[in-house]
Amino acid sequence: MTRYDVDLFVIGGGSGGVRGARVAAEHGARVAIAEASRWGGTCVIRGCVPKKLLVYGSEVSRQLEDARGFGWTIPEAQFDWPALVAAKDKEIARLSVAYAERLKRAGVRLLEAHARLVDPHTVEVAGERITAAHILIATGGQARVPAAGTWITSDDAFHLPVLPKRIAILGGGYIGVEFAHIFAGFGVAVTLVHRETRILRGWDPDLVAEAEHGLIRHGVKLVVGRDLSEVDHDLAMSAIGRSPLIEGLGLDHAGVALDPKGAIVVDEWSRTTAPHIYAVGDVTGRIALTPIAIREGHAVADTLFGKRPTSIQHHLIPTAVFAQPPISAIGLTEPAAILAGHDPQVFRAKFRPMRYSLSGREEHVLIKLVVDRKTDRVLGLHVAGVDGPEIVQAAAIAITMGATKADFDRTFAMHPTSAEELVLLR
Repeated sequence: MTRYDVDLFVIGGGSGGVRGARVAAEHGARVAIAEASRWGGTCVIRGCVPKKLLVYGSEVSRQLEDARGFGWTIPEAQFDWPALVAAKDKEIARLSVAYAERLKRAGVRLLEAHARLVDPHTVEVAGERITAAHILIATGGQARVPAAGTWITSDDAFHLPVLPKRIAILGGGYIGVEFAHIFAGFGVAVTLVHRETRILRGWDPDLVAEAEHGLIRHGVKLVVGRDLSEVDHDLAMSAIGRSPLIEGLGLDHAGVALDPKGAIVVDEWSRTTAPHIYAVGDVTGRIALTPIAIREGHAVADTLFGKRPTSIQHHLIPTAVFAQPPISAIGLTEPAAILAGHDPQVFRAKFRPMRYSLSGREEHVLIKLVVDRKTDRVLGLHVAGVDGPEIVQAAAIAITMGATKADFDRTFAMHPTSAEELVLLR
């Protein structure tokens, strides 16, 4: 029997790679992992975690406005961007160290350098060649920018030395919408430019409308169906998505195929075209969400070393755009339900939440439940408004279990909350 240096070599120290490496080691496998940058990957270092911290920081300006309605008299507030960046960086450094320490405790060998395949079972990293029975590629993605012009990306936005007076953001997806609100909350004049006629492709049309209204209410100039070249700005940010990070991996040396968009081709077991090489997360071009990469990495480890073969079916995935207010959803939209052959029945409620009853903020919560008329099964839940992501995450458990509208109806309400409308929809 061929003897390898390790049972599993993981390339990429982000969420999916770290989970796969740690779980494999906990199953008793000999594991090594290489990361060329910082432990934590896109989500921890330059994605969802620092982004959410900036969202929290930028929301304070709204909270100060609302405080007057509750009797608070607050002197004019001053915002210190460098102080926020420094605090954010301290927290990200703490998390990155925590990722590395947890790997070490599990017995994983950490290599802080770029890794590449030299043959189907050999990885070269920092001049060392390591053989592996199995290889897991989890290198994530990188921000795309237009071919012409000078751009920053979301990666750069986390480290700006000073805030611009005016910024133009190209792209109406998650990243563009969230950063438009972030910058606007810090007092920057923001123009969001989207080449299509509606932002947030694939979202329920009612939630898209709420998100567009939210941007406008927050002072963002929304420009659709046009190009950024027509907009005046001091700084231009590209938020047109991310591409799989495959450069320099040596995939051709191992027989790993790519799809036309440059993503690694995998099956439901995350196997590539080289049977002993796996890939998870954004590098596969499937669903670019951190919890998905984590679940995929865990499944690979369970399949290979845990005696629990686990495939991944990418459906009923809760997700959110942390706009202000946010939108969130799980399951089918009304148009998607019709396309899938369902006869959807839609229940909805739209109301001003109690938290704005005294402040007078013109902002509402929209809750929309899509139900299959024949089976009564809940097909999708779509929420726009404050606390929406927390509501959807909790309701996702019931929907994943196959809950019906009748199940929702017989659930007692918790009053006064926005979430109680879930069980009061008629």
